[in-house]
This record gives sequence, structure tokens and C-alpha cells, in this order.
Amino acid sequence: MRIKICGVTSPEDACLAEEAGADAVGIVVFSDSPRSVAIERAGEIFDALGPFTTGVCVSATDDAEDIDEMLALRPPVVQVGADVSLPRTRARVLRMVAPGEIPSHHCDAVVIDASRGKGLAFNREFARQVLERSSLPVVLAGGLTPENVGAAAALKPYALDVASGVESRPGVKDPRLVHAFVSACRRFA
Repeated sequence: MRIKICGVTSPEDACLAEEAGADAVGIVVFSDSPRSVAIERAGEIFDALGPFTTGVCVSATDDAEDIDEMLALRPPVVQVGADVSLPRTRARVLRMVAPGEIPSHHCDAVVIDASRGKGLAFNREFARQVLERSSLPVVLAGGLTPENVGAAAALKPYALDVASGVESRPGVKDPRLVHAFVSACRRFA
């Protein structure tokens, strides 16, 4: 199972996630989230990652100028809402869905995420339905912590995505929790 540590706000926390064994690091931009960083800061965080850790540019924006700025960073992956229109891009596209939503545009994977970084627990029944019906990889997010990884992993998603569940405060990752989350994911993989 793959692991994404999302809501990373500093190069130091990106390196922490990478060193702990995360496969991907999510950097939030153009959002009202306390984890959102300026586009320039996002570039610095992407630059801190090694060549084998995937940087994911995450946003709920649907503004074309914001999206152009995101894509100008040349991230390998972008994560956007289910109905956000993107110009042609080489980046892989993850689409966030909540109960009642389905991706309305092309994507490479689906992220079950009604929480949007608020730490709200994922809807198990909705997650099960998406996992059963999707021909695409499915990433599970929403209220994950080192303590509840087993229940999420039992659904057999492609990846688990955590933000607030590994923080000491919004936007600041706790090394102990990051390592515990990654270890728990590896145990249940």
C-alpha cells in the first residue's frame, strides 16, 4: 500500500515524510486550508524532495489562473476536485470525491476525501462502493491516524492519505506521528 503525507508546509516536513517512508507528499495551494502555502513556497517544498518521492500539488480551486500557476510548477501529480477542468498536462491527475460525487473529467486515480483536510472520518460505506466500482486506483483519505490505519487498510485501497492525523498543530507534522503512521501502513500492507 502506498502512503501520501498531505498538507506539508515546509521543506523540513517534506524531508521528514520522505525519510519516514512516504511515497508521496501533498502540498496544498490556493485553498482556505491552514495547510495552504503560497505557490513560491510550494516550489521550495517540491525542490526539497528526492527523485523517488512524488510531489502532489493539491487544490480545491477551479480558477483557471490558479490552475495555470499550479501547473507551472511542473508537479508530477495534481489533485483537484471531481469537476475541475484542467488544460492538457503531463501531470497525473487525482480527483477528490465525496459521497454523491463522481469525477466528471479524465483522471488517473480517485481520492475519497470528503474531509478536505479537516480530519473528518471517511464514510466507510461510500469508500467500499467506490473501491468496488472503480477501475482506477483509489486513494482513501479522511480522519486517518496511526491508530485507525487497520480499518482503512482492510478496505484494500491503492493508497492511504493523511494530513491532520500526523500533526502537532495544523500544517506542522509531528515526527513521531508521521513515523507511526507509515509503520502502521506497512504493517497492514
